[in-house]
Amino acid sequence: MAEVEFRDVVRKYAGGRSGDTVALKGLNLTVGDGEFLILVGPSGCGKSTALRLLAGLDKPTSGEIRIGGSVVNGLAPGERDIAMVFQNYALYPHMTVYRNLAYGLRQRRTPREEVERRVRETAALLEIDELLDRKPGQLSGGQRQRVAMGRALVRKPQAFLLDEPLSNLDAKLRNQVRGDLKRLHRELPVTSIYVTHDQVEAMTLGDRLCVMSGGEVQQIGTTDDIYNRPANTFVAAFMGSPPMNLLPGLVQDGTLHVGGAAITGVATPNGPVTVGARPEHLEVRTTVADGMVPARVDFVEPLGSHALVTAIIDDETRVIVHAPAGTQLDPGTHVGLALPPERTYFFDAVTGDAHRSRERITL
Repeated sequence: MAEVEFRDVVRKYAGGRSGDTVALKGLNLTVGDGEFLILVGPSGCGKSTALRLLAGLDKPTSGEIRIGGSVVNGLAPGERDIAMVFQNYALYPHMTVYRNLAYGLRQRRTPREEVERRVRETAALLEIDELLDRKPGQLSGGQRQRVAMGRALVRKPQAFLLDEPLSNLDAKLRNQVRGDLKRLHRELPVTSIYVTHDQVEAMTLGDRLCVMSGGEVQQIGTTDDIYNRPANTFVAAFMGSPPMNLLPGLVQDGTLHVGGAAITGVATPNGPVTVGARPEHLEVRTTVADGMVPARVDFVEPLGSHALVTAIIDDETRVIVHAPAGTQLDPGTHVGLALPPERTYFFDAVTGDAHRSRERITL
């Protein structure tokens, strides 16, 4: 295991008339020894580029990449002592599971007894020891992904890189393999960097998350940090399903004007603001009382354990509310939206950055 560092890493790709494409804009990131870090963000945010640079499959335009304190910019992939798992498994179809696991060790001229021991240990850890005589074509998708992870782990690398490894699995298998990954890291805490665009994977798997957008880090923190203390409107809207509701507002002399309502007692500077509210923190009331934002129901989605109510404010701003199971509201019904004061967020209307003081209001 080893600490992994990105120091001011930039990656530019030469473009045509439109100019260069900057995939990473000065990435600074430290992954602790034995930490499980998630790189999460939309397509094109730079997360896979960062992983490829660390693996040695691409070269940074500038900056340093360190593994275990040593700069690895000039090292070939095979010299970096890392292992990588892709979404397409990359198994040899003509080899048995045993031979797939043993292949890398044999290429490194590992003694036969050591190969046997490592393969058996890794297979037992991943619960694939009964599959060693089978070939990949005889395995399920989840089993093939376990073999792919085993082939990487059997080498005991300094760092374990996973590039959207669950994206080819159906929802049930994703849940199962996600649990396997958590258990695996608990039992074998190798430094791991996991790339995904799936926020559920990100929030359930990692020790910390690094949220990226446009080649830049937006926020680094635990799941609790990211979800409950988003650094800006991008993080607030990206992390969460459904995402945080963001409403335009204006503060004038301690009064917040938002969605046709005027709320007094707001201790935030005058000017435009963006007000944030998680769907599970909003409440739908059938009567519009003082201090509530008036809205019109668009539709209700019953989901068994709860319902999602989509409402419209000011005939243009869409809001989603997490409501109790059995909630029935006809389209067009006028309702009031209420929110506990401790569950409201303020963001700068221009930069999108969270207000540091995190003042709270009641809607």
